[in-house]
Amino acid sequence: MTDLSGALDALPLRDELRGELPYGAPQLDVAVALNTNENPYPPSDELASRIGAAAAEAARGVNRYPDREAMALRSDLAAYLRRESGVALGVDQVWAANGSNEIMLQLLQAFGGPGRTAVSFAPTYSMYPEYARDTHTRWLLGRRADDFTIDVPRSLELVAAQQPSVVFLASPNNPTGTALPLSEIAALADAAPGVVVVDEAYGEFRRDAVPSALTLLADHPRLVVTRTMSKAFAFAGGRLGYLAASPAVVDAVRIVRLPYHLSAITQAVARVALAHAGELLSAVGELRAERDRTVAWLRTRGHDVADSDANFVLFGTFRDRHAVWQGLLDHGVLIRETGPDGWLRVSIGTSAEMATFRTALDAVLEEVPA
Repeated sequence: MTDLSGALDALPLRDELRGELPYGAPQLDVAVALNTNENPYPPSDELASRIGAAAAEAARGVNRYPDREAMALRSDLAAYLRRESGVALGVDQVWAANGSNEIMLQLLQAFGGPGRTAVSFAPTYSMYPEYARDTHTRWLLGRRADDFTIDVPRSLELVAAQQPSVVFLASPNNPTGTALPLSEIAALADAAPGVVVVDEAYGEFRRDAVPSALTLLADHPRLVVTRTMSKAFAFAGGRLGYLAASPAVVDAVRIVRLPYHLSAITQAVARVALAHAGELLSAVGELRAERDRTVAWLRTRGHDVADSDANFVLFGTFRDRHAVWQGLLDHGVLIRETGPDGWLRVSIGTSAEMATFRTALDAVLEEVPA
């Protein structure tokens, strides 16, 4: 892209945005892309045709505004969560937006702002501080333990001292894949004076014994659970995220949402995807198994590997992780240079893609000092 830094300097840009770059993982034309935690399996031709037909039907009415409350879509999302988790939710407990990114921003628009603090625990999702910056919310990071779990006593001390309006808990966590026990989430939800947001973007990839924080909603009125259709649903291009919470939280977010924020086409195609959840989620079991095989293989090679309940694996550690990342890229494999120093993250792809990754990593580590 064209370097516009000089042009930006001439604009009355907010001071805290000067020198900042747009968020985003590299989008490169490579044979094996394993850097953005996508589901590698596209919809079938039949389902793609159904999605196209729904978009075409919605297009017949694009001269009119869409349902600004997205009631039919929210009802479908509530039904899906009921099937997936066993938690019964009313349509007034679910809200949808353009990806979970917009959901997070809306939550900080409603509950953050000048004079308020948002807290999370590093390492975690790198967009959280940007949501805080964009809403003039003070951002504060605690630290996770060495095994990437939450140190509950220290976290409770931080919450008590800082009195945050918003606490972000990613479970499974990005970039580590770490899931949180419900008891730890409940302890923080009980202690926090504001809302506690449990980001379950990778929730469908949890191991069987790991429950969803949705089961805590009934007893915690200021708890929010966010989800996305981008990952397990193989719907990243559809841009649909959502939250489950008390009706009061949903109403608070409705105050700050932009008018008609979800297009009629987005609502229509997301409903088709939900109606065919079985097909779109059919690869989740295989991706979980491939994740576990990848963890085991990396450990046989002597790497440190974080236990993962997501569709990615964080592994290391390397004296020069960028050299390893670049070496993999030179072999046609793109992974993510993210997380703590010395660590790399690989998304789980197809069996063939993961075989290519393993071959490439072995080759690179023969070329690059570990």
